[in-house]
Amino acid sequence: MVRPACFGFNPQTAASNAFQRPPDPDSTASRAQALVLTEFDSVAQALRLAGVEVIVAADTPAPEKPDAIFPNNWVSFHHDGSVVLYPLSAPNRRPERREEVIEQAVCAGGFRVSRTVDLSYREAEGRYLEGTGSLVLDRAAHIAYAGLSPRTDLEVLGEFAQRLDYELVTFEAEDETARLVYHTNVVMTVGERFAVVCGEAIAAPPNRAAVLAKLAAGGHEIVDISLRQMRAFAGNCLELAAQGRKMIVLSATAWGALEPSQRSALARHGGILRVEIPTIERQGGGGVRCMLAEIHLPKRG
Repeated sequence: MVRPACFGFNPQTAASNAFQRPPDPDSTASRAQALVLTEFDSVAQALRLAGVEVIVAADTPAPEKPDAIFPNNWVSFHHDGSVVLYPLSAPNRRPERREEVIEQAVCAGGFRVSRTVDLSYREAEGRYLEGTGSLVLDRAAHIAYAGLSPRTDLEVLGEFAQRLDYELVTFEAEDETARLVYHTNVVMTVGERFAVVCGEAIAAPPNRAAVLAKLAAGGHEIVDISLRQMRAFAGNCLELAAQGRKMIVLSATAWGALEPSQRSALARHGGILRVEIPTIERQGGGGVRCMLAEIHLPKRG
């Protein structure tokens, strides 16, 4: 997790992120920053109390990085020791890629890195792939689900799949206005034995059927959510390891949007941790899953 120094509404990402909302006219940047730090610290504390190992890196004040709180878009960590760096569409997000953040995570956790796969050069081509925002990974089966959008380019997806040995399942996801959904991880999440997915958002019926069939074939219990629930970040949850047991973290907004049967389905697969992040969701346009760059690196021997 990266504790933000200059959180705020980012106009460079707003054009493609329909989940973002500008601040109220009477709101100030300092007020938003204070609210977000309170929300951030509460999430980190709640995760630790639940038994999740949390490494918090500090953002730097300059240059200002309004979305630094979402590190999963620029880095991912893998079981084979790979660290992957990703191309970001907004120029003011690119300074978020900081080697010292990776070094802190690796050293603090006692992890081993065997290689770095740097895809960020694709920014010069105008092609983007924003980490585990663009990619929803079934890591055990090496399947990458990806909703194509201005931030999720098919050619870069192909390079990721080739270099990390992943099978791709691609589709286009649309909201109520037929606008492409900016990131796959608001449409769906994949846990070890469950998947939350907004089938209604997957525009083409054959693609929708293919996604649901692939998830079912992998033994996942599917929790199908509506477009309204997707808008409330119900698809933006994450399964974590918590001292030998599974923990599913999601926002209070997301939990409140779920029906009792959907809540019960999730609870069959782990403990439920609900966190309050209304400012982050509204102004940042991302949920709790976006705040977490989960680390799957091997430990040093």
